[in-house]
Amino acid sequence: MNPNHLDWSTITGPLSSHRAQLVLTAVASGVAVGTTLLAFQSARQNQKLRDIKSSIRSRDDSTALTEYGGAPASTSRLHTEPDAELAAKARRGDWDEDLILEQLARNRVFLGDDGLQKVRDAFVIVVGCGGVGSWTATMLVRSGVGKVRLVDFDQVTLSSLNRHAVATLADVGTPKVQALRKHLEQVAPWVEIDARNELWNMENGEALLAGNPTYVVDAIDNIDTKVDLLHFCHSRGIPVISSMGAGCKSDPTRINIGDISESNEDPLSRSTRRRLRQKGIVTGIPVVYSLERAGPGKATLLPLADEEFSKGSVSELSVLPTFRARILPVLGTMPGFFGLCVANHILTHVASYPVEYSLGKNRTKLYEDIQARLAGLESRLRGNAVGLRLPLTEADIGYVVEEVYKGKSVVSGYPTRLALTRWLPLPFCQKMEGVWGEDDHRLQVDNLVLMTKDEAKKHELEVLIARKSPEEVWGAEVVEKVKQRLEEEAFYAKYR
Repeated sequence: MNPNHLDWSTITGPLSSHRAQLVLTAVASGVAVGTTLLAFQSARQNQKLRDIKSSIRSRDDSTALTEYGGAPASTSRLHTEPDAELAAKARRGDWDEDLILEQLARNRVFLGDDGLQKVRDAFVIVVGCGGVGSWTATMLVRSGVGKVRLVDFDQVTLSSLNRHAVATLADVGTPKVQALRKHLEQVAPWVEIDARNELWNMENGEALLAGNPTYVVDAIDNIDTKVDLLHFCHSRGIPVISSMGAGCKSDPTRINIGDISESNEDPLSRSTRRRLRQKGIVTGIPVVYSLERAGPGKATLLPLADEEFSKGSVSELSVLPTFRARILPVLGTMPGFFGLCVANHILTHVASYPVEYSLGKNRTKLYEDIQARLAGLESRLRGNAVGLRLPLTEADIGYVVEEVYKGKSVVSGYPTRLALTRWLPLPFCQKMEGVWGEDDHRLQVDNLVLMTKDEAKKHELEVLIARKSPEEVWGAEVVEKVKQRLEEEAFYAKYR
């Protein structure tokens, strides 16, 4: 061995080993410290949760029901005070922010931090807290919406329990909004829940919708109030979503979310859309609706006779005489589906999560074409009268096509190449100067029918010019169908 050559391994070997030991020791210490910190944080979080739970006074769940089903006034306070107390403490900041984020963790990773914050900053008003509204409110609160106002005048009944999201036997006979608030304050006490046991109407509408809501939910089953609420919100630029009828529906795969102009297959939807169109609202309101059609063996919206109840009459089952005039057949699961769809729509839209819905039929060109052809027909029937203008706008044309005749020919049922025509011919009349004025036998909605263009041409030649009777040309079945449609329109005309 060269005496001048040093074997560095004999020197650095022990040094490297010592350094490795120091590194391993440091890593182990870091892991131990990290584990200790995580354990401490977890223990502290668990202790906070235990403290909050223990702050709720125990309640007597064995409370007997009154003869009406509700808890006696002397004991019902025991069921609400602890929840109200916990909710008040949470809104004062006693509920830890880390616990809130942990409870909302799944929504947080789905919507992102910005999206979840938008949801937590939202203020949603739910009008109608029955089967649909209770499910909507429940999921909004569970999803972290920061403020919810519940508006309903009604009480929980025994028949409510087949579809209500949270009501129990102990809630029967109590206001729906209070039953819902009591439950939701146990779920998310940091959420501000404003329960209003009131009837929404045009007189108090401004007050009940005050506070610049992010969204309003229409879960009302009374047609007059529903139309008023939707018109109120739409005319003031308040975002609103409406639930159409869940009664007599059984197929959840047929539930859709779309524009008000698209909801066709249930009576509540059709009546709501028709009255809104008369107020100038054709599109712009999202709705949850079902495409399920009525059929043999399916439930129907028929009033039930008084003798079908063991006691009392149908009229006595409502809090107000004009509400719930009949008992609707409702499969308990369906209102829940509708309510969940409403909540889902609000959450995704508030959080700016990308969701696309069809926004209605764009049939403006069709209405323009029908209007022009109808004007030509009226001119020909008057001997090619000059200066003739139709007293019907494009909105009127759209109303007759979509609402009165459901977008299909009254003769063949075809939905394409459509035209409007007079149903009955002009009365015999002769003008001195050979020119018809605009007010001479003005065309009215109640004398219009929708046909295909070929059918309308035949109707012009044989009925309007040759003056054959419509029954002679089209048969008794078509005549009866037209009669029914025009009678239905006469009913809706009073709401114009």
